[in-house]
Amino acid sequence: MDSTSGDGFFGKTLKVVTTPPTDTRHRFPGFRRRAPVWMAIPIGLAMCVVSGVSVTGQPPAGSVYQRLTPATAEPAAELAPDSPATAAPPLPLPLPSSASATPESAAEQAGRAERVVAAALAGLSRVPSVSARVRHLVRVDDMVLKGSGRYVQSGVGEDQRYRYEYRLSATDEEFEILDVCDGLFAWNFRRIGQNPPQVERIDVRRIRERLETLGIAHRQDQSAYLGGVQRHLGLLRQYFRFASITSAVIDDVPVWLIEGTWDRDTLAWIVKEKAEAIKSEAGVAPNELPDGMPYSVRLSISKRELFPCRIEWLAVPGKRPTSPAALQVVAMMELYDVRIGDPVDVSAFVYKPATEGLTDITDAYLPQVQPLRQ
Repeated sequence: MDSTSGDGFFGKTLKVVTTPPTDTRHRFPGFRRRAPVWMAIPIGLAMCVVSGVSVTGQPPAGSVYQRLTPATAEPAAELAPDSPATAAPPLPLPLPSSASATPESAAEQAGRAERVVAAALAGLSRVPSVSARVRHLVRVDDMVLKGSGRYVQSGVGEDQRYRYEYRLSATDEEFEILDVCDGLFAWNFRRIGQNPPQVERIDVRRIRERLETLGIAHRQDQSAYLGGVQRHLGLLRQYFRFASITSAVIDDVPVWLIEGTWDRDTLAWIVKEKAEAIKSEAGVAPNELPDGMPYSVRLSISKRELFPCRIEWLAVPGKRPTSPAALQVVAMMELYDVRIGDPVDVSAFVYKPATEGLTDITDAYLPQVQPLRQ
């Protein structure tokens, strides 16, 4: 596992390299309390929940957040998380027809944003292979959690395998996560601090049977129901509604910058005590959501490959109740040194854990498998 994070951690260049597919590509036969359901969306949120405290503060100077510049003819302004370009005032959750634009223009832009995210998810399921390095940043009060790891994916459809591993560490804590599918089982290994490691597995065959029962014919998309980067992106698209899309550049890579907020019904189901306010016309302000819970998500998707290079979560940090304030980036996940179509070592998908601490969660997981929105 790659766990290095030196002084140049945030200075590494993001790049996406595509190798044309050939006919010879490989195919292959927190803690002890339960976390809220929304922690399953992205790794950034997962670590916010595991920490049990609010996420606050600014990213360090020279971070990846501050290297993002608009791809326009105007002078490029530095985009820090609390700058006007990224830190929106505390507004209620927007309705489909926002007052900031005509219904036609708002709907058109939202439709384009949704199509790009859907295309990125579909593309991930169809490429012959993906290899990328991963880095994370989460701020917890005055503590910074940094992490790195690797994501590897190979095969298409029922032959698809993936391995996603990373570590997050702070001064006296370390979190180790492994998410791997060998074609028979989807495994999840977690070691949180000094707590005993936990290993869970899901029977892939039964997931396929469940998808067939639900009438989901595109079985090449099965990883979106299991784990890895596809699962993260699939859940983001399921739980959020994307309403804006603009052009930007990250390390000379042209990207689509796409922002979205919670689907109201989903948010009302998660935050039941505020369900009535969430579904009202006014909605809820970011500072009215629970401590550590994001208000919005921002995706950076490369224009050429439609690959998700970066995911950022924004919220109003601080213990509740708190006053209205600008949104801040509270967690980030970035995939870089991306290679698409390169040969992949099949041993990456071999996983044989000890039986001690192993839990098969297939029966409990099956009812959660529902069609992702198209």
